[in-house]
Amino acid sequence: MPKLNVCGDIGLKIARDGTWYYEGSPIGRKPLVKLFSTVLRREDDGFYLVTPVEKVPIEVEGEPFIAISMTRDGEGPEQRLTFTTNVDDEVTASPEHAIGFRAEPEGGRAPFVEVRDGLRAQLSRAVYYELAELTVETDEGLGVWSGGAFFPFPMDE
Repeated sequence: MPKLNVCGDIGLKIARDGTWYYEGSPIGRKPLVKLFSTVLRREDDGFYLVTPVEKVPIEVEGEPFIAISMTRDGEGPEQRLTFTTNVDDEVTASPEHAIGFRAEPEGGRAPFVEVRDGLRAQLSRAVYYELAELTVETDEGLGVWSGGAFFPFPMDE
């Protein structure tokens, strides 16, 4: 496998709200953002757009994607919750695509769903409220079922 040429910072950024920027200006063409999202990778030292010959660092505030909608199929342990992201990825929460909560530096927790290869989508506020309405109480605490797995919500002491 050939060694990739690591480029310097070229001014790419994904804001906390999911907006992609180039040199401070929003990228308004969704097809271009979707194309970039397909080559986005998370590595130990950050996020990169990776092509067969080079990789370009990209700043990410929070998570790279936003879950903008959720659908529910079934109930209880058989329930399936499917999330759609701002770049049109669809993922059903399951052991392979976990729902989790990231601690925020200013306090609180941000809910997310695993999309692919360590990349996550933060749940929009509206989607989180829909999810919270589906919580049930089990021996593991309050949480939701999806794809045969139970995802507990964090409880502050």
